[in-house]
Amino acid sequence: QLQLVESGGGLVQPGGSLRLSCAASAFTSDYKGIGWFRQAPGKEREGVSCIIFRARWTEYVDSVKGRFTISKDNAKNTVYLQMNSLKPEDTAVYYCAATTYSGPCLNPQPRYDYWGQGTQVTVSS
Repeated sequence: QLQLVESGGGLVQPGGSLRLSCAASAFTSDYKGIGWFRQAPGKEREGVSCIIFRARWTEYVDSVKGRFTISKDNAKNTVYLQMNSLKPEDTAVYYCAATTYSGPCLNPQPRYDYWGQGTQVTVSS
């Protein structure tokens, strides 16, 4: 069973940067991509970004375009989310998840089968 572990969250001032990591126990050919999601208190979970490995396809929600970058290190079985120019509205618990779908990975959102435990990101002065 695939296991995902997020790390890299923390407290950062507005305008700062963080890099989240999503480490997988092993990526098999069944898993085609990784998505990053976030959930703020009192709000629904939101898809932030995703990557489809073979196609090197990436997607971003409009609110993070130009600020966040998703990437994958094949040697480390790790997907990263580089977050720059952070804003208070980026505050949330961030989760990564794995999908077996190889098409669009955020809009429309396919089924994601395995989820990590989440990492807290707080943007505040």
